[in-house]
Amino acid sequence: MSSSSPSTDPRAIDVAVDEDNLTVDLADGRRVIVPLAWFPRLLYASTDQRRNWRFIGDGYGIHWPDVDEDLSVSGLLRGAAVPEASKRAV
Repeated sequence: MSSSSPSTDPRAIDVAVDEDNLTVDLADGRRVIVPLAWFPRLLYASTDQRRNWRFIGDGYGIHWPDVDEDLSVSGLLRGAAVPEASKRAV
């Protein structure tokens, strides 16, 4: 009996952003949903700015030109949020 691994293709084929979540559909059928709070530039962007995105690197990344945000699909799959801004010492 042979077993085969499911084919994975971690390229984005669709993106949706609502008030709470970023949803990315992948070519292999997976859907990644992450909280928008992980990405402050998108969280505070207008609806029109959130809708203005494009794929980069043949779908391995997503770019929002209006807010200068780039996200990689591999980072989303790892669960990598944008690091918090460093805090100045008081």
